[in-house]
Amino acid sequence: MAVGIRIKLEGVTADQFGVMERSVDPDSNPPEGLIFHASGPIDAGWGVIDFWESREQFDRFAEERIGPAVAAAGVSAAPDIREFPVHEHFPR
Repeated sequence: MAVGIRIKLEGVTADQFGVMERSVDPDSNPPEGLIFHASGPIDAGWGVIDFWESREQFDRFAEERIGPAVAAAGVSAAPDIREFPVHEHFPR
């Protein structure tokens, strides 16, 4: 079953997120299992909403690619990650 992942990155700026995004490079190297991704500014920093085919795929991606990208951007605050079940999703 698909899962939703909500991430809050407290104190992260658009520039820092840009560094992370370039490091992760999802356009030319899409992560296995990612169904949907969106991000943008929130009151306390930067927010991300993803849908994944499984939590295991997200966890693997986070360990292999997101963690190093966060370090490269100089972000030290731990992300607030919440999972929620996805009842349905529709492809474009």
